[in-house]
Amino acid sequence: MFLVPIIRNTVRKLRELGISVRFERENLDSLSPDGELMLSILASYAQEESHSISENVKWGIRKRFEQGEFPAYNIYGYHWTGERFEIIEEEAEAVRFMYRSFADGLMLTEISEELARRGVLNRKGKPFGKTSILRILDQEKYRGFSILQRTYVEDHITHRKKMNHGRLPRFVVEGTHPRIIDDALHQEVEAERERRRKAGAVKWRVASCFTGKLVCGNCDSSFTYTPATGTNKDDITEYQQGQYRCSNKRNNGIKACNAKNLPLRALRQACCSSLGPLFGASGDAAFDPAWIDGRVKQIVVFADTLEFHLHDGRILTTPWKSTARRDAWVLRRQKMAGMQESEEKQ
Repeated sequence: MFLVPIIRNTVRKLRELGISVRFERENLDSLSPDGELMLSILASYAQEESHSISENVKWGIRKRFEQGEFPAYNIYGYHWTGERFEIIEEEAEAVRFMYRSFADGLMLTEISEELARRGVLNRKGKPFGKTSILRILDQEKYRGFSILQRTYVEDHITHRKKMNHGRLPRFVVEGTHPRIIDDALHQEVEAERERRRKAGAVKWRVASCFTGKLVCGNCDSSFTYTPATGTNKDDITEYQQGQYRCSNKRNNGIKACNAKNLPLRALRQACCSSLGPLFGASGDAAFDPAWIDGRVKQIVVFADTLEFHLHDGRILTTPWKSTARRDAWVLRRQKMAGMQESEEKQ
């Protein structure tokens, strides 16, 4: 019997309502005197059994990865024959168009609109969105090799996947299938991406030291900046500095990615505590953008920690916590105090 915590909690709630749940194979009645004890024992046994099975499956998968074997991916541009990948030329032409257009300076929105105008749709029969195009530009398989174990399942109960940023070994397997994109075009795309990072990803969005460096720890998408709304930029206080959001969550909703938004104020505070000491500054020193420009290659954003990947190969991990709600109340009290003072002067 596979008793996961959610089932156990449901049984307990039903028991509180006086509703009996009977397990025929175990000959167990949840309303019996020893029902709760037996439920806990069976749940612990089932959870340990699930963990053991999960570890055995992971071990088998990693052994296959080490030997260069990989599962059949459902990837746009290819068809899996049961033994190997074969190119679907019509889809491959769409992939080449995305790469060529991006390298020539077209924005993701413009590429999406042109594909739709040409009647090129994804395999679900829908137009390609910006996120889908960006994922195709990130996909190494179009260059004829595979990176295995890019993701891993951290919890055997929730089965939630996380991006592998060095926690487990990754395996690069060359020549697994025919390539669609040559190295020259790939290098052009990477050069254009670097140019856009330096210039700012979007024309109306001012580039900062964080532009292009924040990556979601859940889905590996980039974090983009959302300025504070309803405020004059000349009057913005330290509590109204906007926030960074996962672009996948922004475009596709919380079902696609449930990453927490990262307020700029919290990000700068984490930088001060983690990077400040490297430059001889105290943890409560004012934030300096030079810390990011000079040392940081990438910042991976997790639910409660930030990973600073430095150019010298080191990784610094620091906790962060959003204080946006508390800051909003502080700002409101400040405004109310200012209004009262103004009224008293009148």
